[in-house]
Amino acid sequence: MNNLLLSVFSKTVSQKKSIFGTQTFHNYMALSKIWSAFIIIAIAVAGFRAAFFTDSKTIFSTMVTGKSGDTIKINSIQPATAVASQIPVLDSNGKGSAGNAFAQQYKDGSILVYKKQEADGLIQTCINAVNLCLGLIGFMAFFMGLMKIAENAGGVRFLSRIIGPFFSRIFPEIPKGHPSMGHMTLNFSANLLGLDNAATPFGIKAMESLQELNPNKAVASNPQIMFLCLHASGLTLIPVSIIALRSAAKAANPMDIFIPCMIATFVATIAALFIVSFKQKINLLQPVIFGWIAGISAIIASLVVYIKTLDSEGVKLFSGNLSGGLILLIIVAIVLGGVYKKIDIFDAFVEGAKGGFETAVKIIPYLVGMLVAISLLRTSGSFDILINGMKSFFAMMGADTRFVDGLPTALIKPFSGGGARGMMVDTMEVYGPDSFAGRLSCILQGSSDTTFYVIAVYFGAVSVKNTRYAVGAMLLADAVGIITSVLLCYLFFG
Repeated sequence: MNNLLLSVFSKTVSQKKSIFGTQTFHNYMALSKIWSAFIIIAIAVAGFRAAFFTDSKTIFSTMVTGKSGDTIKINSIQPATAVASQIPVLDSNGKGSAGNAFAQQYKDGSILVYKKQEADGLIQTCINAVNLCLGLIGFMAFFMGLMKIAENAGGVRFLSRIIGPFFSRIFPEIPKGHPSMGHMTLNFSANLLGLDNAATPFGIKAMESLQELNPNKAVASNPQIMFLCLHASGLTLIPVSIIALRSAAKAANPMDIFIPCMIATFVATIAALFIVSFKQKINLLQPVIFGWIAGISAIIASLVVYIKTLDSEGVKLFSGNLSGGLILLIIVAIVLGGVYKKIDIFDAFVEGAKGGFETAVKIIPYLVGMLVAISLLRTSGSFDILINGMKSFFAMMGADTRFVDGLPTALIKPFSGGGARGMMVDTMEVYGPDSFAGRLSCILQGSSDTTFYVIAVYFGAVSVKNTRYAVGAMLLADAVGIITSVLLCYLFFG
């Protein structure tokens, strides 16, 4: 009987290896392992804190039913035993605050210490994930409807021919003039201008086009990995939202992080290109590739020179007109192209919009699963332990630790764009918008995209289960962006 079972198991393994290849079989459960690790680590950390820390007695309930902003009682101290270092400093009215904690002294003399929950619990995260997908339906339906018009009118293939000389070298497995090149171009263009909502439907359409060329639908293809790694590096020309938030925080010069942000995100994108090209054995030492990179670098340099001549209001006006103008230009160009080609424009739009609705609903399970794991990591205190550990390590090494105070933004960014934005704002509030940590958090916010969100949404849209080395390549590019951001912050702001 044992021999029979062993024979069946060996045959199954052999079949899987023949289908996916030996290396692919080893990587087949990569994303599942990461997801499982997040959950196991979060619950283990929560259990440890509940057992040994008095301020974590309610941690299990907050991880499940808590909401961001909830008030949590973490301690009750009698005046006779109160130590100044253990509680926020109280004023004459018996109130005090320090960081995320605050205290209240009552008439009987007792002091209760509270804190605000920084992230949503499991249940609220599930609701948020579904709401996020539902919020995408409008954008997905509209822009995918436009994409269908562009496809029927031949506009996507026209765009593919323009970008073809460059893309054909970094995407050698894509046939010349394939529509996916046009879709990717639109996605990258939207990202450059910080148009996240518009970039998502373009990117998903690109993944669907690439999936048509994919011989194994459950395994990420080389072009899909290259596309997502470049997308996740988050190349953005103008960090409009970051400048606006710095302005709201009353920074002396809200634009002072503009150049470091642009350099950091550009370096992260080039790093992603080199990392994936090395893995896929793509030769980057080609005149066409050098020409395109030099051209993009020249555009960025010219933009830097022009932006330096504008004040904060001028930057907002210029970036808003540029971003909005490009979207309107794309819309009118697609509609005019459909009219010129004499296609049934509205019928094509409705057909494409239906696909956008279906795709937005399809990604819900993937997004719920990923966001829940991330929520557990945050509410369990795992991030806090990591940050405190890093600070202690660098202090022990005798290194400057100012940069560690800005790192929470970078650590949360791969998991949650909104969470990273909140962390950036919190860092500016605690340390000041013109502090080293405040500026660094802004540069880090602009240096990359939300890696795990991208993986969940884009791979989920085409039902790819084996992401191969995509996660590792994206996180490595993120690490390059983080290191570059820290170095630039020291270079520009000391």
